[in-house]
Amino acid sequence: MTQAHTTTEPAPASTPVTVLGLGDMGRSLARAFLAAGHPTTVWNRSPGKGEDVVALGAVRAASAEEAVRASGLVVVCLVDYDASDAVLEPLAGALEGRVLVNLTSDTPARSRQTAAWAAKHSLAYLDGAIMVPVDVVGSADALVFHSGDRAAYAAHEDTLKALGEPATYLGEDHGLAAAYDMAMLDFFYGAMGGLVHAFALARAEGIEPASLAPYLTTITGILPPIVEYTAAEAGSGAYPANGANLGMMAASVDHILHTAKDRGLDVAQLAGLKSLTDRAIAQGRGPGSWSSLVEVIAAER
Repeated sequence: MTQAHTTTEPAPASTPVTVLGLGDMGRSLARAFLAAGHPTTVWNRSPGKGEDVVALGAVRAASAEEAVRASGLVVVCLVDYDASDAVLEPLAGALEGRVLVNLTSDTPARSRQTAAWAAKHSLAYLDGAIMVPVDVVGSADALVFHSGDRAAYAAHEDTLKALGEPATYLGEDHGLAAAYDMAMLDFFYGAMGGLVHAFALARAEGIEPASLAPYLTTITGILPPIVEYTAAEAGSGAYPANGANLGMMAASVDHILHTAKDRGLDVAQLAGLKSLTDRAIAQGRGPGSWSSLVEVIAAER
């Protein structure tokens, strides 16, 4: 995909920024830019939002076009790409010569579709994903992904660091930020599903959730090395047994499933996991590691 021309000279520390969208996340972006000393123009589709950032020094634009023309760097953050596309499509002319950064959360496919629209109009375009809650944006703990036009990122990296330092550039494929986002949230929501199910099972067995909670940190504490060796195995395609093999772990899944069924709990998530382990064992993967489930999942494509 041909990328729009943009200067590779670093932007000055006080680069003006426009933020389109003043939901909770949009306002947190505006506050971070203001805190870093960037003149910030804001606009929202519906009135009545953003008084807090205006009080901090942001300038409220009367229209989306006025907001875009106020800055060389335009950041959009809306509920999804249906919303951002509806706002951006009439602004192609106003966006010419500027850098557009879309931090709206959606799928990799939608990111690439919007990138194709930007390329059609010769616009410098970056797609992004915010991986932290609103109250973490702008702090040293913030993680914000960017992908797309490399020159545009180089020109505005210092400004984008206001949202979280270091700003993280993943590559020229505009869909990469959303792909990382989806993969990380896949892990997060799977873990969150397991967490609430664990508390429901504990409560069904007469255990107070608060009494279980301190012991669950034992599980979270062993996850970092598991993430590392699972990544290595999934990358190599080799799945040697690491202590407990998949067959042994599948037996534990079966025990949990039966316990939950006996207590009348919803077992949809566990049943899906049991189906995966059953297929893996049927394929002869029982003596290998749990990581080989990656191949069983991938075979569903």
